[in-house]
Amino acid sequence: MSGLQCLATENVWFDKQRYDDAEKCFYEGANGTVPKEGELNAIVSRQNILQSLNGVKTAVLQPKTAPQKRRHRNSSSHAGDQELASRMKGMELENQTLHRVVEEMRAALQTLELRVASLERSPAAVTCAKAAPVAPVKPVKVENGDDEDSDIDLFGSDDDEEAERIKQERLDAYAAKKSKKPALIAKSSILLDVKPWDDETDMGKLEECVRSVQMDGLLWGASKLVPVGYGIKKLQINCVVEDDKVGTDILEEELTKFEDYIQSIDVAAFNKI
Repeated sequence: MSGLQCLATENVWFDKQRYDDAEKCFYEGANGTVPKEGELNAIVSRQNILQSLNGVKTAVLQPKTAPQKRRHRNSSSHAGDQELASRMKGMELENQTLHRVVEEMRAALQTLELRVASLERSPAAVTCAKAAPVAPVKPVKVENGDDEDSDIDLFGSDDDEEAERIKQERLDAYAAKKSKKPALIAKSSILLDVKPWDDETDMGKLEECVRSVQMDGLLWGASKLVPVGYGIKKLQINCVVEDDKVGTDILEEELTKFEDYIQSIDVAAFNKI
């Protein structure tokens, strides 16, 4: 290794004197003093020497970096060649496909030309091309026949009788089915308030008298004693009646016959079932 190469690789701060001179000039300028001409020449000479040394350093380091650049160029050119080869291969495949399609279209066109030529040569095609004259259609005059033809029954009376019979049978079957179906019976739930004369009235006997009223369409239910005041209690009893057979007027009339126990009767609630 030469002395210049050793000097180039040496880790020495060559610019220290330069920075010292610059710092000295800065402080002298700040203090108002101007550097002398000799000092300026020394600074310029130092800068020239440093520039020459830097040139030597770059000249020494350049041979080392040149192979790297050359290797990088070789690798990039190799990659470009591979990409170009792949593109060329793809273009060749596309070209082969296009050649195949063109050949198929050419064969189809030749077949079509042969078929057209054969049709033009055959005489049957010429005769079919000419339109045959259409014979004029003579108008046919329709004469009115006798009135007997208009009286013909196309559907026949037998069919009407059969349809009427089927309709009547269906109506009879529907009526019979409807008659067998049990009719809905309208019922009502009535809550009665039976009031005695005083607190000495036997409420058990009063309830027996009420339940003794029996008629078609009447069904007695639950009962209870409800206090009214001053020791008097009223009998509250429920019953279910058929609307067509039993009414509230008839029921009140029958219960008021027991005048020894019952003072009055009120309808507390009336609900349709």
